[in-house]
Amino acid sequence: MCALVAGFAAAAIQTQAATLKPMTTLHASVVRLSDLFDDAGRNADRVLGPGPAPGARIVVESRQLAAIARSFGVDWKPDFIAERAVLERPGRPLTRAEAMDALSAALVSAGAPADAEIEIAAFDPPMVPADGTVTPVVTQLDYDGGSGRFAAQLSLSAGGRDVAALRVAGRAQPMVEVAVAATRLLPGTILSAADLRMARLPAARAPAGAAHRVEDAVGKQLRIQAAPGTPLPLADLAVPTLVRRDARVLMLAEAPGLSLTSEGRALENGADGEHIRVLNPASRAVLDAMVIGEGRVRIDPQAPPLTPAGGERRADAEYAR
Repeated sequence: MCALVAGFAAAAIQTQAATLKPMTTLHASVVRLSDLFDDAGRNADRVLGPGPAPGARIVVESRQLAAIARSFGVDWKPDFIAERAVLERPGRPLTRAEAMDALSAALVSAGAPADAEIEIAAFDPPMVPADGTVTPVVTQLDYDGGSGRFAAQLSLSAGGRDVAALRVAGRAQPMVEVAVAATRLLPGTILSAADLRMARLPAARAPAGAAHRVEDAVGKQLRIQAAPGTPLPLADLAVPTLVRRDARVLMLAEAPGLSLTSEGRALENGADGEHIRVLNPASRAVLDAMVIGEGRVRIDPQAPPLTPAGGERRADAEYAR
């Protein structure tokens, strides 16, 4: 009977003995006794010290494990000298977007434009806990409104504890919306909506007088060659030339109850709506005409000629000068 009781007592002691955890994934910033041992006893929740940084690990060797077990009354002894426990804390790199949210708000508060584009010279993200929400807070900011340059210190916290810090420097640039070439465009191109797109560029890169709407450029004739993505200055956009000097034109004369057409010769270039001089080959008179389309002009049959019949040579000479 005594032997049976002793056997039950031994079995009870064995079931209460602690078991080493060879590999543990931590989800907190501290190491507890229960992270090292199963059945660690009444001190299982005791904090032993800080845990590894996010994305890092701690290795606890056999001798240190034995000392911890003795200190906290844990029924455990190493079975072999190389026995050890590995404590890992999952981590991930802080994303640029997470840092930007806090940084942009701080820069706007410091006077940066709300639509400024923030450029960071070098972004070396620290590791943060893989689970839970990370809250970046700008604790120090130096901002130069003239150049847009800044330097900032960010503190990163998770679960109410600071987990990392980040130092960044860069520039906050005001942005503008401009019309740019959608494809490679050649001089003389009459622009359509398909040739253009809107782009958001740093104000410093947008030329003075750039077209800020696609509508400002559609129908205009390009004077320069433009690579894809190039802003288009209004000074380089012209009303398309519909009539060219020395080209034949169709002259339309209209009056109440009268509509006549005849052929003439343009003495100068003309865009839509512009008035140019046109030679009537039949009378050799020089007439004032308004450009109304490609190779087409309208004349007023009641208006006197600019140069009377036979005066086209003098008109050509004056124009040549």
